[in-house]
Amino acid sequence: MSDKLRDYRRSIDNIDAALVHLLAERFKITQKVGAFKAAAGLPPADPEREAQQVARLRRLAQEAELDPDFTEKFLRFIIDEVIRHHAQAGGSAAAAREASRAEGAPATE
Repeated sequence: MSDKLRDYRRSIDNIDAALVHLLAERFKITQKVGAFKAAAGLPPADPEREAQQVARLRRLAQEAELDPDFTEKFLRFIIDEVIRHHAQAGGSAAAAREASRAEGAPATE
């Protein structure tokens, strides 16, 4: 294997590692958002926010000379996963509230 190819692959590996760490950080924050939404009784999805994010990231992709359609598909995958987590958090919070009510505890909503 040539040194040039090895250098390219090393760079790709570094970028992939950075992407994984960035996604991990993003999901840590979105978990907090999900817990907040669940506690506040908010729906897991926010279509208006999602549309704003898609439009913003499509613009950023164009500026970065990255295919905006690919960027939107990638973002949509992430958003769908976040919504799934939020729905689970909302279900857990609703179940906890229901259990408290069943035990005679006052509602915390």
